[in-house]
Amino acid sequence: MTNQTKKKKTLPLRLNILFLLIFLAFSAMIFRLGLLQIVYGEDYKEEVEKKEEVNVSTSVPRGKIYDRNYNAVVDNKPLNAITYTRSASTSQEERLKVARKLAEIIELDTKKITERDKKDYWIVTRPEKAEAKITKEDLQNVEDGKMKEEDLYQLQLNRITAEELAEITDEELKVLAIKSKMDSGYALTPQIIKNDNVTNEEYAYISEHLEDLPGVDITTDWQRQYPYQGMLQTLLGSTTDANEGLPQDQLDYYLARGYSRNDRVGVSYLEYQYEDVLQGQKEKIRNITDKEGNIIDTEMISEGEAGKDLVLTIDMELQQEVEAIITDELLAAKKKSGTQLLDRAFVVMMNPQNGELLSMAGKQIVNEDGERKVEDFALGAMTSSYTMGSAVKGATVLTGYQTGAIQPESVLLDEPLYIKGSPVKKSYQTMGYINDLTALQRSSNVYMFKTAIEMGNGEYRRNKSLPLETKAFSTFRNYFSQFGLGVKTGIDLPNEAKGFKGKDYTPGLLLDFSIGQYDTYTPLQMAQYVSTIANEGYRMQPQIVKEIREPDPQEGIGPVIKSVQPEVLNKVDMKASYVKRVQEGFRRVMQEKRGTAYGYFMGADYNPAGKTGTAQAFYDGPNEDKFLTPTYNLTLVGYAPFNNPEVAFAVVVPWAYENASDSHPINNQIGRRIMDKYFELNEKQEEEGLKNENIEKIQEEAEGTTEE
Repeated sequence: MTNQTKKKKTLPLRLNILFLLIFLAFSAMIFRLGLLQIVYGEDYKEEVEKKEEVNVSTSVPRGKIYDRNYNAVVDNKPLNAITYTRSASTSQEERLKVARKLAEIIELDTKKITERDKKDYWIVTRPEKAEAKITKEDLQNVEDGKMKEEDLYQLQLNRITAEELAEITDEELKVLAIKSKMDSGYALTPQIIKNDNVTNEEYAYISEHLEDLPGVDITTDWQRQYPYQGMLQTLLGSTTDANEGLPQDQLDYYLARGYSRNDRVGVSYLEYQYEDVLQGQKEKIRNITDKEGNIIDTEMISEGEAGKDLVLTIDMELQQEVEAIITDELLAAKKKSGTQLLDRAFVVMMNPQNGELLSMAGKQIVNEDGERKVEDFALGAMTSSYTMGSAVKGATVLTGYQTGAIQPESVLLDEPLYIKGSPVKKSYQTMGYINDLTALQRSSNVYMFKTAIEMGNGEYRRNKSLPLETKAFSTFRNYFSQFGLGVKTGIDLPNEAKGFKGKDYTPGLLLDFSIGQYDTYTPLQMAQYVSTIANEGYRMQPQIVKEIREPDPQEGIGPVIKSVQPEVLNKVDMKASYVKRVQEGFRRVMQEKRGTAYGYFMGADYNPAGKTGTAQAFYDGPNEDKFLTPTYNLTLVGYAPFNNPEVAFAVVVPWAYENASDSHPINNQIGRRIMDKYFELNEKQEEEGLKNENIEKIQEEAEGTTEE
């Protein structure tokens, strides 16, 4: 046999062996697949079905708030808490069983139980009676399509009588209070059952019996704490509690941003404005559940991070002193005659160079159950407005300079003005020929009236009518707005008021406008106005937040992640020499004889400057019976030192007295005391190194907590 013949016979043999091997491999694969599908298929199917991964977020402590010297203004108080996490499959009966066990262990307030809660509980605990509430006719209506099946439950609720609800005992109410909390929120999300006054006995017992209380757990929660006991509370704002959760009117907004229904959020002012900063990054975990929804394992996705801390520009030590001064002077003035309408006073202090608010205080007298109390009303410094009187005359003089109505050193005759059809217009005393500086120093009304007449292209003639161009109103308001009067100041808080702009444009009202007795302004606007004069015409945005810092459990005070920079909103459209001229007039008010505030600031070694104000106004406060009663508002604005201002202020006391004969100097007395206190505290804090001392104290406390 030849070699070629041998090769031909060998080739088919090799192919057959290859085909056999391929056949065997495929057979093994088919056998394996069949084994997996037929023999073990149900087991694997059950294994897949029994596991489901659900991501859940849990809340973290809210960021703290410090003052400029790192005194804690808003802190978090740690609380022992009892929580319940329900699975997707937990029945009403199972939750009721757990609630009954908890009711034997813990005390819980039952006052917040609603009638609907009681009815739901009645249906669950009295199924036979509840079933009897549905008639055959009702069931037939559902079958005939006249009624939806889900409406049957509402029928049951509606048919439960007051007598039947009265069957619920006090012990059952405790169970109901607990179960209502267990039922709230989402499945697999921990719900707080109790976090207020959890006793050591309650906490210890539950921790030892967790196996008997499925879904129940113990943890640490937090509660907002205010070391200054409500001081500045209206500006700091508030948060919801665990029972309230998200505000109903903003539910969709927060849910779209990853919040849970029972999350606590800021609902007003600083807490609301900086919600994104203070809220923090929630801890995220993955719950692995079986097909019944029971948690069989938990995995950490990302650790939570407490909210970022805010450092305010406010000096709480100064704030305390200012509030005490306002309270003292307000209560003292209230004892005088003619002060029936007096119920509030405001102070705003700020750094004119950078806009930082040092103190923003307001106090209001209220009658509660026949008892007189003084409450915080700091919020009113930016949300309420009043006619401010002569304190705005600096803006009037500067407007007169810029429009050419007057010039620096212009001399005008201060005399009573007799205008046809109008009461006599005059200053509090006839001053004769005076210049612009004396007009500010002695607070001449007539000098301002004549400036306004010139701006309105009018001509004063005794006992004659006085037509004026109404565009002078717009001119005045345009220049006043450059100082922050009649416009929002730009403070980093919501709901700031702009004040009221009169809509009538008669000549007499233009004259009233020039002396601050027509449009209304807020105390905060007045502080911004005088600050603008103090710092050569730069209008600074008021700031209440100085820094945003990362939380740092080890160090206490974390690194700065954002430092709020001073912002110039505008520079007044006026010559620098004009502003300096008005500054000199303000200096004379407080430092030279015949100045309207000289008697109160005489001897002050901090070189003050400012302007007093008295406005004839009409009452529009809470006492409706006295609406539009004629009254007087008192104001005072100022700054110091005159040659290098570091603090500017506004004092506003609305409705101080009703008759001129009952006048009292509460505005000047408050002004002198707050300025004295500012410079006293400033020197003391620098000597003591207060800021560094507080930082060290916070670090020591953090280290102690970490060691524990």
